[in-house]
Amino acid sequence: MIHRLIGLAVVLVVIIIGLTMYLAPDDLAKCSAPGSGECAPADAIVAVSGGDTDARTDEAIRLYKQRWSSLLIMSGAAADKTGLSNAEAMKRRALLQGVPDKHIIIEDHSETTKQNAVEVKSVITARKMKRIILVTSGYHMQRARSEFAAQVPGVEVLSHPVSRDKHWGDLWWLTPWGWWLAVGELIKIGLFTIGGTR
Repeated sequence: MIHRLIGLAVVLVVIIIGLTMYLAPDDLAKCSAPGSGECAPADAIVAVSGGDTDARTDEAIRLYKQRWSSLLIMSGAAADKTGLSNAEAMKRRALLQGVPDKHIIIEDHSETTKQNAVEVKSVITARKMKRIILVTSGYHMQRARSEFAAQVPGVEVLSHPVSRDKHWGDLWWLTPWGWWLAVGELIKIGLFTIGGTR
């Protein structure tokens, strides 16, 4: 009996670690600061709204201040159609933290991850960008990167998830909500892979 329990515990640990690494790849993890080669700065930092939008925005601003790029692209429509778009709220947050207006572009039409990628594509194409850093929540990173890579196949899309936000963190697996997000994303990734709705 004890061997079975130990075996189940090991399997659960492997699943948790595997899911965490799969859902939240971080291409900047090995880079302490912008440099050369794989750690070279990008043409833009793209932050998509949803989940904990403030945490995503703050992480994009942090990367901007570390000089990973001189341009922020904020993407997302209004959650409440009577108020500001998410992108505009993200821009205002960036302005309050000292980012100049001329260094921010907003895209405020997208309501889904696919739409984020489709709408931001026009900015990437118009400016002939070759490399972007994509910022979103950890649970959302793999799917967001896949959507963007599909829309801009000639552009290097570097993933950089928020390490912790109000919905996701190192201990995500201790809550039903964490599992709901993880399994939900796996299903959406599966639908993306077979060309379904996302």
